[in-house]
Amino acid sequence: MALIVQKYGGTSVGTIDRIRNVARRVAHHHAQGHQLVVVVSAMSGETNRLLGLARELSAQPDPRELDVIAATGEQVTIGLLAIALQEIGLQARSYTGGQVRILTDNAYTKARIVEIDEGNMRRDIEAGTIVIVAGFQGVDAEGNITTLGRGGSDTSGVALAAALKADECQIYTDVDGVYTTDPRIVPEARRLDTVTFEEMLEMASLGSKVLQIRSVEFAGKYKVKLRVLSAFEDPEASGPGTLITFEEDDTMEEAIISGIAFNRDEAKISVMGVPDKPGIAYSILGPVAAANLDVDMIVQNIGASGHTDFSFTVNRNEYLKTLDVLAQERGKDFTAREIIGDNRICKVSVIGIGMRSHVGIASKMFKTLADEGINIQMISTSEIKISVVIDEKYLELAVRVLHKAFGLEHAPVQAA
Repeated sequence: MALIVQKYGGTSVGTIDRIRNVARRVAHHHAQGHQLVVVVSAMSGETNRLLGLARELSAQPDPRELDVIAATGEQVTIGLLAIALQEIGLQARSYTGGQVRILTDNAYTKARIVEIDEGNMRRDIEAGTIVIVAGFQGVDAEGNITTLGRGGSDTSGVALAAALKADECQIYTDVDGVYTTDPRIVPEARRLDTVTFEEMLEMASLGSKVLQIRSVEFAGKYKVKLRVLSAFEDPEASGPGTLITFEEDDTMEEAIISGIAFNRDEAKISVMGVPDKPGIAYSILGPVAAANLDVDMIVQNIGASGHTDFSFTVNRNEYLKTLDVLAQERGKDFTAREIIGDNRICKVSVIGIGMRSHVGIASKMFKTLADEGINIQMISTSEIKISVVIDEKYLELAVRVLHKAFGLEHAPVQAA
């Protein structure tokens, strides 16, 4: 018997029939003797609908009130799933984030978990009850409802697994695991049996939509065993999904690159002709950080006459706000010849723990793109990834040619 936390995304609970299907899957695992905590998202499209209502009333709604509104989507789902389980004869009880007591800070719409009181859940689990928890939400120290940001239900699932010291956290999605890249772009993309935590963290941060990055960070910090599975396969005959492991496997030397990740939601901002002096990077990025805006890739080019050009990328949804922040700060903490932007870019990355023991990965990537006439605007590297910014219109072509160039359609040869 194992204690398992299962998380189901919005598409998995998008209709009443799908909620019944989740109930049957949960019942299947319960019949095997497992103790279960089930974390669910709002029904597919519901969060967007709710936030859309708020924005019909105000162009910039109060973040606290947005959290009050958005959190109701998951509250509906947990109640429906509890009823579905009760209808097939199982004990089930639903909890909102506040009822569990998932304590967060008060950064509304982007709250971070501080601690979890698992006492109420533990009592129900030991009594044989299936616990159903609303993902994506918690409460701050004053009892205000908070949400964890888009995709936060993954984080809820992993955090609860950590608090309960669960044997495994299973993330159920509309795909049957983690692939070498998006099969909708590359039909030859291959499901990975295992992927290391480091690789998954890079994939999540670089645009892979399978797992939300904060959930992977949480899993790494607390050593939570994660598995990605399909919510739509028959539970009696479902595959093993993809296991996110903390150990490098025997095929690491052969599998140089594990996957190609990409992100369309990128925008580039360039601050041109700023003084080349100590502290200029902080003068530009300090106000951006103070506005709670995340910066990704950064490039600084030394220009002529003691000036430099400073470029960085942000999420496309925060592009206009970032430009507005810089426009307000220009002339105060920094001077600039001009501030320009481009919200029609994307980021493409090659990822693999095997890069540590192989040279020439960057040159192969750059040559492959050059052969297709794709210009690289920015480059960022780490020990196990190389990312480039390119024009968005070349995204699918870049992913396809890189996937082929690194032979990702073929499984690595097993070590002898």
